[in-house]
Amino acid sequence: MQNAIEQAKLCLIDVPIGCVIKKDGEVISSAHNRRELENDVTAHAELLALREAQRVLGTSRLSDCEMYVTLEPCPMCGWAIIQAGIKTLYFGAYNEQYGAFSNLKLDRIANSKIKVYGGIEEEVCSRMLGEFFKTLR
Repeated sequence: MQNAIEQAKLCLIDVPIGCVIKKDGEVISSAHNRRELENDVTAHAELLALREAQRVLGTSRLSDCEMYVTLEPCPMCGWAIIQAGIKTLYFGAYNEQYGAFSNLKLDRIANSKIKVYGGIEEEVCSRMLGEFFKTLR
């Protein structure tokens, strides 16, 4: 999770969310939100990391991979994670409003076998998000 937190710190004008994908314990891709920076609503950390991992491995199937992300994925990212076949998802802060796994249960809807673990370094991840939104107000 520490690698994902470091990615989140790289966000310049975007919500500080970082994501890392590992295979066999090694980082194969990492990304941070670039939605505002690139004027692209799909430039979420998770989608950017998925694209890079698929490019690195030369396949759309990431069934031997684990994903670490600082905030529980939204429905768009959650569905992409399920479709890519990510084996295990670890996330930091819960997404109270749009949580794809805790609220919407996308894994159950899709009958997915993904393992999901939330609340990893939750305090650190939540604090980063809180500080970001505090500066906007």
